[in-house]
Amino acid sequence: MDETERIERRLKLHDVRVLMSVVQTGSMHKAAELLATSQPAVSRSISDLEHALGVRLLDRSPTGVEPTQFGRAIIKRGIAVFDELKQGIKDIEFLNDPAAGQLRIGTTETLAAGLVLTVVDRLARRHPRIAFDVVAAGPISKLCRDLMERNLDLLVSRITDSVLEEHEDHMVIENLFDDTLFVVAGLQNPWTRRRKISLAELVNEPWALLPFDGPAGALAVEIFRSSGLKPPRPTVTTLSLGMRTRLVATGRYLTLLPGYALSPAGKQPSLRALPVDLPHSRATVAIVTMRGRTLSPLAELFIKTVRAFAKPLAKTR
Repeated sequence: MDETERIERRLKLHDVRVLMSVVQTGSMHKAAELLATSQPAVSRSISDLEHALGVRLLDRSPTGVEPTQFGRAIIKRGIAVFDELKQGIKDIEFLNDPAAGQLRIGTTETLAAGLVLTVVDRLARRHPRIAFDVVAAGPISKLCRDLMERNLDLLVSRITDSVLEEHEDHMVIENLFDDTLFVVAGLQNPWTRRRKISLAELVNEPWALLPFDGPAGALAVEIFRSSGLKPPRPTVTTLSLGMRTRLVATGRYLTLLPGYALSPAGKQPSLRALPVDLPHSRATVAIVTMRGRTLSPLAELFIKTVRAFAKPLAKTR
C-alpha cells in the first residue's frame, strides 16, 4: 500500500467538511453550532484529519482560527469534491426525472436576449421543472473565472483570440458559428435606404454604444481606428442592451450589434443592419466548458439544443 492509498483509507469526507466549516466561521465553537454538533467533536475531526495527512491544517490567531498553507490546499480541493458530489446528486435526480434540474449559464447580454433565450424557452416549455440561472453580466474574463470557480456550468459567448490563448489548456471551446458586428439602425432611419455607406459618413450621427473601457466597447474603438477614424462621441453610453435597441428603434440612433442579434433567434425585428464594411469585427460564438469536468445530463441536453438552433446561423455566415 503506497502513501496516497494509506491516506485515502484514513481520510473522511466528513472531516474535510468540518475543516471547511471551521475556516468559514473562524472558530471551532461557531463551526460546532453550524454543524449542530459539539466542539469536542469538531476538534476531534480536525485532529483525525491532521493525523491522516501528517501536517498541521489550522493556526490560531488573535482574530480566530486560520488555515495553514496545507489547510488551504485541502479546502481548495474539498470545494471541488463536494461540488462534484452535489452535481452527482443532481445528475441522479435528473436521470430519475429528466424533466427536473438546475443549470447555471454564463453568456453575454446580446446572446441572453437571443440564442440563449430561445433555447431556454424551448427547454422550459418541454420541461417545466427545469430551473435556469442565466448570468449575463461582466466581461468574458469574469465569466471564465466564474466557470473555473464552479459558479457556472457552461458559457455561451463570443470568444476572442486573447480568451483562446489564455484558457485553451483548461477549457473546452466548441465553436458554434462565426459572427460579425454590424452598424444597426431602426427601420425608420433614413440610412436604411442607402445601398452603400462608408463608416466615415456615420461618425457624427447619434450613437448609443457600450462603454469604451470594456472589451466590447474597446472593439468598437478598434473598428473605427482601423478605418482611420476617430471613434464617435456617443450620445448615449450604456451597458443595457434593451436601452440601446429601443433608442435605435426610434430611428434616430445607431449602434453596433453582432449579426446573430439580427437573426430570427435574436428577436430584433425593428432593427436593420446597414451596408457598412467594418474591419476586424469578426469573432466566434462558442460553448465553453471546463476540461476534465463531467457535464450533467441537463447540461448535455442544453448543449445539444444550442447546437440545433446554432446550425442555421453557421450555414448563413
